[in-house]
Amino acid sequence: MKKHVLTIAVLIITAVLLAGCTQTQPATQQPSGTGSTSVIKVGVIASLTGPASNVGTNMWQSAQVAADKINAEGGVTLKDGSKVQLKLIVGDDESTATGGQKAATKLITDDKVDILVGGYSSAVTSAYEQTIAEYKIPFIVTGASSPIITHRPDVDTSYIFHHCPTTDTYGEYTTLFIDQVVRPAVNKKLNASADRPFRLALLYQDTAFGKGIQTAVNNTITKNKLNIQLVSQQSFRMGDSDFRTQLTAIKAANPDAVYNGAFPNEGAPIITQARRDIGLNTIFLNAENNDNAQFYKDLGQYGEGAIIESRYSPYTAPAGEVSEAQEGFKQSYFARFGTYPDMMGASTYEGVYIAAKAIGNAGTTDKTAVRQALVDLKMPQVIEAMKDKTISFSPEFRESTFDLWMEQLSYNATIGETRPVIVWPDNLKTTDFVLPPWYVAGSSP
Repeated sequence: MKKHVLTIAVLIITAVLLAGCTQTQPATQQPSGTGSTSVIKVGVIASLTGPASNVGTNMWQSAQVAADKINAEGGVTLKDGSKVQLKLIVGDDESTATGGQKAATKLITDDKVDILVGGYSSAVTSAYEQTIAEYKIPFIVTGASSPIITHRPDVDTSYIFHHCPTTDTYGEYTTLFIDQVVRPAVNKKLNASADRPFRLALLYQDTAFGKGIQTAVNNTITKNKLNIQLVSQQSFRMGDSDFRTQLTAIKAANPDAVYNGAFPNEGAPIITQARRDIGLNTIFLNAENNDNAQFYKDLGQYGEGAIIESRYSPYTAPAGEVSEAQEGFKQSYFARFGTYPDMMGASTYEGVYIAAKAIGNAGTTDKTAVRQALVDLKMPQVIEAMKDKTISFSPEFRESTFDLWMEQLSYNATIGETRPVIVWPDNLKTTDFVLPPWYVAGSSP
């Protein structure tokens, strides 16, 4: 009898335990089409090593700030109202074409990311575009500015979306600034007639990025019949650190200004060597990627009077709706990393938001559906001022359109660094462009 009672008791206990093990567990919400994963994987391609590591690290860190904020607010909102978390996976392109190909391939085939964000050097980014085309994965490019990224005819670029101005755009913008603002100031200093040709020199990186700036300047002068004479056009290799040979040749050409097509780690020594070693006391104009905290630090006193074309700065902002959003981003970044984000970081921060919005609108991570969501995208600007206050991509080449401005740097002896002020256009400027007292024009009237 006792034996039967014991057997029944064991059966009852076993049944209770089995019932407990097979109770229905709460399901983790998954976007349609994501399979077994409970997260959306965003691959970030950035230059964590090599000549572009300063900017690349900033891009990766900015992406993390964006993902943290999105996830803290519940994640990516899908069409049905449910939310899914983001997971970032970084790929270091090593600032080389080979490294970029390796990083892109690993993110797509091994890590199986749902979408890609990033890409800094145009030469590096263009090297793995065929891989993007082969796997048809949406890619939001937030740094590589050569128009070749989406214009090239030899590769299917239909899955690539350009969230940064191209060299065509800001090369033209800077050249028009030279003609409309710098040229009159130099003529006034020289007491010269308005028809005096402005003497401009170019010093550019021998890559798609640098050559893009060179082409844009030449085309803008020709198209607009500008009274600008290119007196010297010198190139250098990406990652070079000694520019004295090119600068000596430029000085001999007697320029009124020099436009640099350079990365921050190149632009700072260019200006320092020019003024300190060569005695080339002129205005140096710089591409937007140089709006970088390390650039300001490296320039020191030699950055006085220099110009940067920009759309976001760690140290200034135009009055308007984006100012508060920019300040919030800067403070979140500083709290985590102890420094301030640069322009490429800002566009990569936005790139993560764009990726999240596109996947949310698609309601799935199916790559074809996400690509179409990017084509159809119309979302409010995030932290950078956009045309019509909206982030969208042009129909033919999938390029977004920013509001740009020009900054002039002044030296702050207390901190030993330069700081920017906006000097153009009139609706955004906080002060006027000035020629520094040490400035030497290229030639007499």
